[in-house]
Amino acid sequence: MSVTVCTACKSKPAFYYRPYSGETLCKKCFTQSIEAKVRAIITRYHMLKFDDHLAVAVSGGKDSISLLYILAKLRRFRPKTSLTAVTVDEGIKGYRDEALEIASATCKKLNVPHHIVSFKDLFGFTLDEIMVKARANGQTELTSCAYCGVLRRRALNVAARQVKADKIATAHTLDDEVQTMVMNMFRGDIMRLGKEKPVTSEVHPLLVRKIKPFCEIPEKESALYAYVKKMAFQDTPCPYASEAQRNDIRAMLNNMEEKRAGTKFTVFKAFERIRPALEETIKKEDFKTCRECGEPAALDLCKTCEMLRHVR
Repeated sequence: MSVTVCTACKSKPAFYYRPYSGETLCKKCFTQSIEAKVRAIITRYHMLKFDDHLAVAVSGGKDSISLLYILAKLRRFRPKTSLTAVTVDEGIKGYRDEALEIASATCKKLNVPHHIVSFKDLFGFTLDEIMVKARANGQTELTSCAYCGVLRRRALNVAARQVKADKIATAHTLDDEVQTMVMNMFRGDIMRLGKEKPVTSEVHPLLVRKIKPFCEIPEKESALYAYVKKMAFQDTPCPYASEAQRNDIRAMLNNMEEKRAGTKFTVFKAFERIRPALEETIKKEDFKTCRECGEPAALDLCKTCEMLRHVR
């Protein structure tokens, strides 16, 4: 019986086949390819300056733990770049505690400072409490994911400012990016289509710019990297995840990818090509200061304060 050999090193047995490229890779070559891809993405999109202090958003899941490992290794190539992991505790009973323990243990192992912020401290409520109060007040239009998405973005931005970071690195994979692009297209949200990109624009002094070093890494490969490296990560799904519209988009795209390998890359690159045209046609937001919290806002009242009105 013949054994498939790694197409990269041409010596070791392959354990993974990349359908979109035709490569067969051994474990070592696979992990090296992911790390090399991330370095190339950072260079291609000019994500980092040589002396940036980078806040890394670490939830404790496979993607963020893999990203933290790779960025920690990157310090060998960029010795002036410093890292601080930041974790948001949304306050989801029976779910977030495990992730916090994993994130803290990983940061200790990698010698990366770890900073935690919570919904309770920042907003006065946990996500669980927000959902109970919102439903009691008759608010049924917004899902838990809608609340969490807005509040997490605020919390990450505040955390990055607290640790004096120049940028925030998030572990959004190729799958995440393409799902978001398609969701915005289905919603007709051209404004967000133009803003979602590997490196966010500098629009306000209080908004820390975000970078996405995993934007061209398939979620499957991010997970496989974590398994091969024997990393500890939380694999329990969020109890609120079933409410997300994203699940339907994910299933559709995964089905397309299964039938036509490379579909996700094609969608991502197509949007990258048309984004400059979108940015020229959409009206640039003139950020103001929220009259209630003092944070950056597109309108007089920021989205965070608008949402929290439903629970007070």
